[in-house]
Amino acid sequence: MTGTIRVGAVQAEPVWLDLDGSVDKTIALIEQAAADGVQVLGFPEVWIPGYPWSMWTQPVIANGDHIHDYMANSMRRDSPQMRKIQAAVKKAGMFIVLGYSERDGSSLYMGQSIWGDGQAESLKCVVDSPFGKIGGLNCWEHLQPLLRYYEYSQGVQIHVASWPAEFEMPDPSKIAWLYHETGEANYRASQFFAIEGQAFVLVASQVLTEPNLEKNNLTGNPVTKTPGGGFSMIFGPDGKPLCEPVDAGAEAILTADINLRDIDRPKAFIDVVGHYARPDLLSLLVNPVADKHVTVMNKQSTTLP
Repeated sequence: MTGTIRVGAVQAEPVWLDLDGSVDKTIALIEQAAADGVQVLGFPEVWIPGYPWSMWTQPVIANGDHIHDYMANSMRRDSPQMRKIQAAVKKAGMFIVLGYSERDGSSLYMGQSIWGDGQAESLKCVVDSPFGKIGGLNCWEHLQPLLRYYEYSQGVQIHVASWPAEFEMPDPSKIAWLYHETGEANYRASQFFAIEGQAFVLVASQVLTEPNLEKNNLTGNPVTKTPGGGFSMIFGPDGKPLCEPVDAGAEAILTADINLRDIDRPKAFIDVVGHYARPDLLSLLVNPVADKHVTVMNKQSTTLP
């Protein structure tokens, strides 16, 4: 595919623990991006109803009420709220990757839906679209080398890297913390995906502000610095930033005009699933079928002679 495509990455604060409010803000951002000519738009990880950061800063027992509300405001895949978002995407003529907490029965999953076209069961995370082959991963899925490699093998051209709010290193005198759990480190992980996979990467991240600390059971912790958490960016297929960064506490839709033909330039140097690969020495084994909790037996009758 040749020609210019306008892509966008959302950096914004969720409507915390409010499913219907989250859907309304999602649709408003879709409409805003569409008015700016965006054709492919990426949202942060579990954008609906926001990333439950307190699971890292509070003990389980202290999070009981918070998780109870979180479950009630997580979105089912087949729901009126999902259909409202799908209708907005269709009206906008856009392709989006949406991170959300998916409720299925009494379990929550870190969902990531890719529209306009659906995606197959299990690990298939790249779909065809009028704007190229689009894929996506959440959070530390970007640190899974086999998962990244499988996405590259599906020919991804535009990748949405969905992230929660991530902050700078906290004061070491207040808490022991690891660098890999910072916005800077995860920015670099997203950039490396672009370099390794020769794909355009839309980094979408969340923002957290002071008024929402209490609602998220985060008051007084030394990790979440407000306003902050955002580290969104758009990278080219050689890892080059394609737009100006915005402040870590600012809401914005970052945009860039891209041409998929530009992928050929870095691919000519390195293609990890092509001429730079040695499948005779190293290869990946994939099970594309989702396992089920219950399998119904097909008991065939036998006729005796």
